Amino acid sequence: MVKELKYFFFVISIFCFLFFTIKYYFSNENIKRSFRSMNNIDTLINKYEKDLIVLSNNTENIIEYTDQPNMKKKKYYFWDLLKKND
Repeated sequence: MVKELKYFFFVISIFCFLFFTIKYYFSNENIKRSFRSMNNIDTLINKYEKDLIVLSNNTENIIEYTDQPNMKKKKYYFWDLLKKND
């Protein structure tokens, strides 16, 4: 009997928790509050965006191209590398 009562209270407490959570989440007060906070964040972003400093671009012509490619690459063979480490 005690075990059934314990399970009953667990189930009731879980249902109550879910009910009150869903009730609060879909309430008009919560919806208004969340909309106000999102609106406030948008206004703050717009305010800070106006105060940003724009830096000039100094990356033009930074790459130097050469006429001759570097051909001194050593070719590695996988099996030869394993034999050398033995």
